[in-house]
Amino acid sequence: MKKIGIASDHGGFELKEYLRHELANSVDILDYGTKDESSVDYPLVISEACKKVLSGEVEGLIALCGTGIGASIAANRFKGIRAALCHDEFTAEMSRRHNNANVLVLGGRVLGKDLAARIAQKWLTTTFEAGRHERRVGQLDSIS
Repeated sequence: MKKIGIASDHGGFELKEYLRHELANSVDILDYGTKDESSVDYPLVISEACKKVLSGEVEGLIALCGTGIGASIAANRFKGIRAALCHDEFTAEMSRRHNNANVLVLGGRVLGKDLAARIAQKWLTTTFEAGRHERRVGQLDSIS
């Protein structure tokens, strides 16, 4: 079973908890916080969770904040992280197929729970096509 991390700030906490339970039967989920709706700084929570992806502790990460924008920016500060802010199943699929995204970012205040679960499932079950996309992903990873 895939090992996937999940992390959020207070704005994504409710959706994080929903997804953690919803996805528990299909993946092994490690929760990197936050633990409640108390205000917390998303750069700190998301950066610690991204380090778990880079170390290999988890194969990928679902990161959430209120809109997903801040979590996406924070995650993409790390060389080797390819975080994709997705609002539908198609962008989730393409983020994996063409960009080999290792972090899915969702907005807790902009997505309904059912849609978010479908997006996450699509992201988790889609594989990287490689081929011509490998060169581009390599180029992304070489940007300093």
